[in-house]
Amino acid sequence: MPKILVIDDDRHICETIQSLLARLNYQYRAEHTITDGLKALQEDSFDVVFLDIRLPDGNGLTALPQIRSTPDAPEVIILTGEGDPDGAELAIQGGVWDFLVKPTPIKQTTLTLKRALQYREEKQSKGSAPVALNLENVIGSSDAMRTCFNLVAQAAMTDANVLITGETGTGKELTARTVHANSLRRNNRFVVVDCAALTETLVESTLFGHKKGAFTGAQQDQDGLVKVADKGTLFLDEVGEMPLSIQKSFLRFLQERVFRPVGGTQEIKSDFRLISATNKNLDEMVERGEFRKDLLFRLKTMHIELPPLRLRCEDVKPLAMFYINRLCEQYGVPNKGFSSDFFTMLSNYEWPGNVRELFNVLERAFVASGMESMLYAMHLPQDLRIKIAKANLTRGGSSHAAKVESPVYGIAPQAVPAPGRSPAPADGSASFSLSGKKDTATCGDSLLDGPIPELKDFKNLMERKYIEAIIAQTDGNVQEIIRLSGLSRSHFYALLKKNNITL
Repeated sequence: MPKILVIDDDRHICETIQSLLARLNYQYRAEHTITDGLKALQEDSFDVVFLDIRLPDGNGLTALPQIRSTPDAPEVIILTGEGDPDGAELAIQGGVWDFLVKPTPIKQTTLTLKRALQYREEKQSKGSAPVALNLENVIGSSDAMRTCFNLVAQAAMTDANVLITGETGTGKELTARTVHANSLRRNNRFVVVDCAALTETLVESTLFGHKKGAFTGAQQDQDGLVKVADKGTLFLDEVGEMPLSIQKSFLRFLQERVFRPVGGTQEIKSDFRLISATNKNLDEMVERGEFRKDLLFRLKTMHIELPPLRLRCEDVKPLAMFYINRLCEQYGVPNKGFSSDFFTMLSNYEWPGNVRELFNVLERAFVASGMESMLYAMHLPQDLRIKIAKANLTRGGSSHAAKVESPVYGIAPQAVPAPGRSPAPADGSASFSLSGKKDTATCGDSLLDGPIPELKDFKNLMERKYIEAIIAQTDGNVQEIIRLSGLSRSHFYALLKKNNITL
């Protein structure tokens, strides 16, 4: 008998769904807050969850990762009074079955529920056994990384083209190698093409090879990287750096997997699996005319987006332990212990360079510790400790931010008006404070510490503070936020996602 959980604070809706489920002879349970709903999921397993968005203790969409990560994860149907297309987009991206707007006809609700149950039954009866991934050197147990591992498992079972995106240092090449290592092509080559180094004069020779005498210096036949990747995986690293003039030559080649060496007369076929990676937003580049839309379609059959380290803080400690133990093994020294202040210090930093920066800092700490058996915060680089100390001082003085100027920029935060609002009153009373709330989306919340950052970083900081402030002032009322800010709904939700802010 199917078991249904309803998470909704509208008693009338709960009673209506209860009546419907009773007629269908389904088991029913209702909770009225996110907290109680998640507790119910821990206590029992359910086939389908009806989830409201606006709940007394937060936004229901924020609970999606936890719901989807529970054992035997249920199908989720959003049932909300907010008919927001952008909210629907975020919900579907989060893996929900459907997005229904109240009041929804009983017939539509019933049909959606039965289809979700049918899908779940088929998935459970015909689905293959869980994939045992080879995750050598891949560390992470956070919800964000588990989502990535699921996508890696899906990609490994097919030959579909994969696009991996993420900030610099998040491990895009390692992820690509993990897909290859778990695929049927694992015993063949993984060939890397550095797209940033490709030039119009060398691209054909580099990729497709050349025949003897094709040009000055071509003293013998030379296979290109595409031929070397035959039966294996071709990895286009930093594909966003590929010059626009070169992109056209890739189209037919990627479609047909056929090429002709420079100076050759016969076409050669190469059977390779294509994986690409970039730290750029290719969709925005397409809009600016910097990247071909048709090429993007070819690259992006599957998309794996790697989270920055600041959004998976719980992975910092296991990453640190893994890397330090590897260094100990590499240099033949006994494994080192860790003091509590060592991990506390690491967790108070934002890691703009992500895992690559973390590993660099850890290696410097390892060298500084010499033959000592324990790593302390004192072993960490001075520049890192200085940044964290300044950040702590900034946080300690945040309660006075509305009364004093910023020590770095000389800006009086309380005098900055929000776009679309009147300037600050002459008496200096604040209508918009940059002190804001603690940034829960980062491993540390250092904001204006250290030397003056680049303008781009400062803009990102101020953008986040503005979004936090306007949400606080409007109590999360999206319609009021749109009116005051002048943003479109899609732009507002994009900013929420970009800054990892939830309503």
